[in-house]
Amino acid sequence: MSRGQRITADVAIVGSGFAGALAALALRQRQQRVVLIERGTHPRFAIGESTTPLTNLLLEEFADRYHLPRIRAFSKWGTWQATRPDIPSGLKRGFTFVFHRPGESTSDDRARQLLVAASPHDGVADTHWYRPAFDQMLVAEAENAGAIYLDRTSLAEFADDGRTVTLSGTRRDSPLVVQAPFVIDATGPRGFLASRLAIGNAPLRWLPPTQGLYTHFEDVGLWESVVPPDGVPPYPPDAAALHHVFPGGWIWILRFNNGVTSAGAALHDDLAHELRARAGESAWKRLLEQLPSVREQFSDAMNTLPFIHAPRIGFRCSRVAGERWALLPSAAGVIDPLLSTGFPLTLLGLGRLLHCLETTEPGEQRSAALSAYERDTQDELDITERLVGALYANMAFPAMFKKLTMLYFAAASFSETVRRLGRPHLAPGFLLHKHPVFGSELRQCADFAARRPDGDAECALFERIDRAIEPFDTAGLLDHSRNGWYPVLRDDLIGSAHKLEASEAEIALLLKRCGL
Repeated sequence: MSRGQRITADVAIVGSGFAGALAALALRQRQQRVVLIERGTHPRFAIGESTTPLTNLLLEEFADRYHLPRIRAFSKWGTWQATRPDIPSGLKRGFTFVFHRPGESTSDDRARQLLVAASPHDGVADTHWYRPAFDQMLVAEAENAGAIYLDRTSLAEFADDGRTVTLSGTRRDSPLVVQAPFVIDATGPRGFLASRLAIGNAPLRWLPPTQGLYTHFEDVGLWESVVPPDGVPPYPPDAAALHHVFPGGWIWILRFNNGVTSAGAALHDDLAHELRARAGESAWKRLLEQLPSVREQFSDAMNTLPFIHAPRIGFRCSRVAGERWALLPSAAGVIDPLLSTGFPLTLLGLGRLLHCLETTEPGEQRSAALSAYERDTQDELDITERLVGALYANMAFPAMFKKLTMLYFAAASFSETVRRLGRPHLAPGFLLHKHPVFGSELRQCADFAARRPDGDAECALFERIDRAIEPFDTAGLLDHSRNGWYPVLRDDLIGSAHKLEASEAEIALLLKRCGL
């Protein structure tokens, strides 16, 4: 074995997925010495692929804050295609939900579907990230900015002497030592620091135990070819994050423009055991046998990679930060891909952590800031788990499931709009969970819904949810005449100017500035 390498840096980042690479880029823009450490190589398969309007707004803010115009281009489908069409991506115009009964074909019943648009046209639409190419591009950007990138690296030790952290391991069979005053863990769930520091798991309080089964496919049919929509939907139903929901779980379908489709299932343990999910492809076929219309959509599909079985999706860490280390939210906890919350949670946390490192010095001030970062990260994971847990409890009940999602869509659309107006204080916390009224209502409504009320109690809960979202509904979500199809309309936003503490003229300027 050779003598190996010894590297010193201001910050060591473990994990070179999109979050680790973005952290490296930002720190290099602040003239920090950065080493980015990767166990594997790029390109590589990864799930966590679908963005939201808030994700893309946060990416814009990040790019502007760190003067990274090439990164900003990836915040919209239109600018992405105009500048980097060589990086595969997918068009996401909204969220499509279809509700299924096991063993039955699905008809075009508006009561059993929900389409919520996120954009009025393709140019400003959200995207799906084809992670093999996207993550590799971000790592290349970080290297070009001066970050030291070490792939094929296995770290075995974490030693903290009170001033500096020493990471020891091997790179391509040669010894490696990295020393830095601060370490960021971007390795994902059950990752490096969770293992090396023996950080205990925090129990899931609201989410049931779930398993994952997923891969990439070619030749997945269009849902609208299986069940043509009756009328003109607010966007093509397949140009979205398509969710097939059924008792005990759901299937996601995300299309990329290189012919690849990401698809997989999140399954309650009971259903996963029934399907023998560990078996991979045969379990997938057994699942499709229960869902005839989805089976038809996959009739010509072929998986391009082996199926991956994740024995546990939900994961929480009991600790998020220490004196000289911090987990990014993606390493601190994973809830579920159901509402595409992973990206905004990670970008919100990344922004807070970078601000902490940029504005505090080691000592009491930084310790206080890192403690606040830990609390915020755990609180945001809490509210996400609480809502998603309630949705899992209602997967066999479309009306309740749809009503619960209105809490998410109202909070998300309101938060995005006030941030764009320069009034982020109006939307405190992810999903408004820090708002003194909405936050409490969200928690209580989710908890009540998880107990499966029926009859008069269900009607009362529906009315309570409507009351909770009314002051924040800027997307016409309370217009029941839309019957489950919600487009993005200028008039909805202009008519909601008073809720946003803005004038109609300000909203009109915002719409023009955003290409709406």
